[in-house]
Amino acid sequence: MEFPELLRSLHLKQYHPVYFLHGPEPYFIDRIAAYIEKEVLDESEKAFNLTVVYGKETDHLQIQDAARRYPLMSAHQVVLIKEAQEMKSLPDLLSYVEKPSPSTILAICYMHKKYPLNSNFGKALKKNAVVFEAKKLYDNQLPDWISQYAKERQLTIRPAESSLIAEYLGAELSKVANEIDKLALNVPAGSTLTHEQIEQYIGISREYNVFELHKALAARDWPKTFRMIQYFAANPKKNPFVVIIGALYGFFSKVYMLHFLGGASDNELMEKMEVRNAFFLKDYRLAARHFNRHKTERVLSLLKDYDLKAKGVGVNTTNVPEGELLRELAWKIVHE
Repeated sequence: MEFPELLRSLHLKQYHPVYFLHGPEPYFIDRIAAYIEKEVLDESEKAFNLTVVYGKETDHLQIQDAARRYPLMSAHQVVLIKEAQEMKSLPDLLSYVEKPSPSTILAICYMHKKYPLNSNFGKALKKNAVVFEAKKLYDNQLPDWISQYAKERQLTIRPAESSLIAEYLGAELSKVANEIDKLALNVPAGSTLTHEQIEQYIGISREYNVFELHKALAARDWPKTFRMIQYFAANPKKNPFVVIIGALYGFFSKVYMLHFLGGASDNELMEKMEVRNAFFLKDYRLAARHFNRHKTERVLSLLKDYDLKAKGVGVNTTNVPEGELLRELAWKIVHE
């Protein structure tokens, strides 16, 4: 079952006796667990019918005892196991999963990794439980996820702004969600988010951000590039060198791909290059005009070299400030 479908079924009160939530993306598991903990029971029902335990502090016998109890003045009781990956006797819940109590909702949160579903316990889960795998989003999926989450918070966000937030905040979904929640508290419902609002409430500069750096480098505009590099160097916590390198490598990788896709339509380019909106193609085309295939290969090689330098690999690099490395890298990209 996918995340939206699972949440929708919970909203519709289509409950199942056992939920097994596992996988590397904690955000999705946390949201489902929070809904089960806070919304399934009324406040008056929770005192006697809600049991929340942590895997490290419990075992299968305690869980079975709790889950076999009958609810008190409620149609259901909820038993929630958080951090179930730390519960040593988790597989010993096999007999309960095979014959769960119909009046209990047992939610098992197995965090940060997949559970081996080909094991005996895993097979029992697949047969008798709702199993949800919380997968990490790919980088190219993140802007769409941001747009959808903003829509849930009654906000509209354009492709350029959602991509900017994705680049700036990264793929830690709980962090991204918190920042959009902050926007939702300060911007009227139904608004289309502006860059000014994003700058004010999230702190992403309109003029100095990685997308503007892409454009400056694509045009080989050294004065603009230098101004931006100076800003980044003066604000290293907001603009970590390794994050900038990663973003530039992603940009020039697509420029390199473009050199092999001459004659392709916009739709074909978007599919092959994993670009979610034709709006961004103009930046890649501009860069491809200023960086032929050979020069693009050179830029990708430089980015790999400076990524290693930023990590302290190589001779005489450990004491070089990141800002100096960034200035040096940018100069070489534009001038060599």
